[in-house]
Amino acid sequence: MSRPTVAVLFGGRSSEHGVSCATAGGVLGAIDRDRWDVVAVGITEDGRWVPAASDANAWLLRDGTLPRVAHDDRTVLPPRDASERTWRVLEADGSTSALADVDVVFPLLHGPFGEDGTVQGALELVDVRYVGSGVLASAIGMDKQYMKTALRGAGLPVTPDVVLAPGDTADAHRTEIEALGLPVFVKPARAGSSMGISKVTAWSALDEAIADAVKHDPKVLIERGVPGREIETAVLAASDGLRASPAGEIVTGGDHEFYDFDAKYLDEAAVDLRCPTELADDVAAQVADIAVRAFRAVGAESLARVDVFVGEDGTVTVNEINTMPGFTATSMYPRMWAAAGVSYPELVQTLLEGALARRTGLR
Repeated sequence: MSRPTVAVLFGGRSSEHGVSCATAGGVLGAIDRDRWDVVAVGITEDGRWVPAASDANAWLLRDGTLPRVAHDDRTVLPPRDASERTWRVLEADGSTSALADVDVVFPLLHGPFGEDGTVQGALELVDVRYVGSGVLASAIGMDKQYMKTALRGAGLPVTPDVVLAPGDTADAHRTEIEALGLPVFVKPARAGSSMGISKVTAWSALDEAIADAVKHDPKVLIERGVPGREIETAVLAASDGLRASPAGEIVTGGDHEFYDFDAKYLDEAAVDLRCPTELADDVAAQVADIAVRAFRAVGAESLARVDVFVGEDGTVTVNEINTMPGFTATSMYPRMWAAAGVSYPELVQTLLEGALARRTGLR
């Protein structure tokens, strides 16, 4: 029997382009080439889909520099309609050639224009199966305002916040914002990888923090700082149902007051990722239960990482859910499953098999 073909899709137009490329390097290296044929499709920073190297070594983080998808005169064309399976390459001279008959896509896109339901919708339109959540769950997970609405609606505890709609100023919401108390965290509402996030410990620094967040998204979220341990849980939709991993913990040091972009990707020595971490049995059970409930609350599929704060009294507060979490071999999501005895290649295999078995459309 011929092997199914997976297209690994990465890069994209968001500020997390480089992170997506590094994630692709990890996954490309973990796919069992004896069981899958692999094609790599990169999306340039201006949105062109191009043929890319399927060698994992081409997408490694080197000397603190994230990889990028280079410009190419060729364009990858997905199927025109649901009756086709063949992906094609449009050459610079206008001729076309077949790239592959694709059975499933692994969209390793982070941020807007990929993680937010846009690419998922494009794949649904042409009946292409893919790893990860569908259109609605992806959109909800990307927008922290509506993510919190869904989580609150499911009765889950979330951090108090104030939303600044595009064009809003802090002055228009000053009373609500100051009622949150200090410190607050200022975040782009629809971004990830901790880009544009600032911790504000004095109100005089608020406007500068908002200006930094607006560089990434015109909609801004201002959240009350919640004291406690930063705990993460990986949720996986497997053949036997939803499973929650052992919890992991992030402890930052050095010059990092929180788990910011540099700490995540460029200054690993400043971060202690504890996997699994020690929690009282009742708290660990509560964290796992909340993670699965959050997964269901947004209608997630395949995988998600749920981040919570655990206070000294054992109180659990949900920070956010990530429907396409960081997925390099050293990222927390794979590391938490490794702590449960599931290797990185096994995890990738489970996700691909699940996506191949799941139909597109209403389900």
